[in-house]
Amino acid sequence: MGSRVYVTGAGVVSSLGYGREAFQRALIEGRSGVSKVSGFDTSAIGRDFAAEVKDFRARDWLTAAEARRTGRCSAFCIAGARMALEDAKLPQGSINGERTAVVLGTTMGEVALIEKLDRAWVASGPDGVKDVEVSRYGTTLLPIHVARAVGARGMVLTLPAACAAGNYAIGFGADLIRRGRADVVITGASEIIGQVQFSGFVRLGAVAPDRCQPFDLERQGLIVGEGSAIFVLESEEHAMRRGAIPLAEVGGWGIACDAFHITRPHPDGEGTLHALRKAISDSGFTAADVDFINAHGTATKANDAVEARCLNEVFEGRRVPVSSIKSMIGHCMGAASALEAASCIETVRDGWYPPTIHYSQRDPECDVEVVANEARRGAHDVVLNNSLAFGGYDAAVIFAKPGKIPSEAPCLR
Repeated sequence: MGSRVYVTGAGVVSSLGYGREAFQRALIEGRSGVSKVSGFDTSAIGRDFAAEVKDFRARDWLTAAEARRTGRCSAFCIAGARMALEDAKLPQGSINGERTAVVLGTTMGEVALIEKLDRAWVASGPDGVKDVEVSRYGTTLLPIHVARAVGARGMVLTLPAACAAGNYAIGFGADLIRRGRADVVITGASEIIGQVQFSGFVRLGAVAPDRCQPFDLERQGLIVGEGSAIFVLESEEHAMRRGAIPLAEVGGWGIACDAFHITRPHPDGEGTLHALRKAISDSGFTAADVDFINAHGTATKANDAVEARCLNEVFEGRRVPVSSIKSMIGHCMGAASALEAASCIETVRDGWYPPTIHYSQRDPECDVEVVANEARRGAHDVVLNNSLAFGGYDAAVIFAKPGKIPSEAPCLR
């Protein structure tokens, strides 16, 4: 039998603040992290709002040496990992390094460093590019930086699975524990805003002027965001041996690929349907057991409509409460589903469903039970986190109260 996988700690860096409890409190209050972009000049881009992490100081979380050798995206990861280990009451140096893995997701990693290198090359040619900058930008470095910071010596892996990367990383990390390949996995995802993806999404016509309105009739697109959410996953035996108090249990997870279009979801939601059904069945639950759904909910026309149809098909029209916190923190790309997982874990703990703010008009093509504008309390034994991304990446993860996953669940075999 595979081990149960417990979430024992979480760390959050977001446009709404730091730490899982403060993050969830801001979500429940319906606060928005969206404001005018301050990180770069947007005058020639045509949009100027984003959900930036404006007050992040790397030296609050990193040593001077770590801050020198890492970019902003890696710094978000290290900060989140240290928060998560503190939350889990796993002091640095107390973990068995060889039995601790680091699995992280991202879309573009240190995109700001790539842009800096490009500017230096254009201005001064190859001689203007500093070796130290080149050595800091690879996406493969994110888990290596975290492993080095916390003393992990097991597997390190980057999963660049677009906007589903967080769910991919959490699911893969849980599988490492269930298969006996690790006792502890530090996992999650991180993303920063760069000019390249900001302007790219604007050119695609996917960015709203100033607000994100998931599932709303008048939705105009996404708002770009950034941040990180990092988790400590432990096997049940490891967690219980040290007296840890789990926040939640990771159930099954499902992944699929639409194999349809680079930017649009399959109109029939083929990949999304498979991922949702697989996550539920792998957890040993049925669709009737799911209490709340954290939707991908980007506020783009096609994405929301397809996702809503998929949810109605999987849940057979049952009015499960649905929300998209992208309305508050924007679309954080590779970190999106990780930040949403942090909220899911808090929902499992406290029973609060975060709202979808800016929701005013129901769209008949998005006929789901939106938690509109104000948080709601409800049943919270089983929560589903859904994500679908460019290229057809689809991933869904089930979170449940500790010990709630049925002992006969496929994920525990």
